[in-house]
Amino acid sequence: MLLWIAVIIAVLWLLGLLGNIGGGLIHLLLVIAVVVLVFHFIRGRSSRV
Repeated sequence: MLLWIAVIIAVLWLLGLLGNIGGGLIHLLLVIAVVVLVFHFIRGRSSRV
């Protein structure tokens, strides 16, 4: 679930970057996507142990 959210946010960021709209919000979306991905990988590793 978290992976899908991160992918959607990253796609929205890419569309905003290419369309040159959103300003600082575009970079905030990228940061949120990276944080969600890191959280997903950390949580995934701890549940497999």
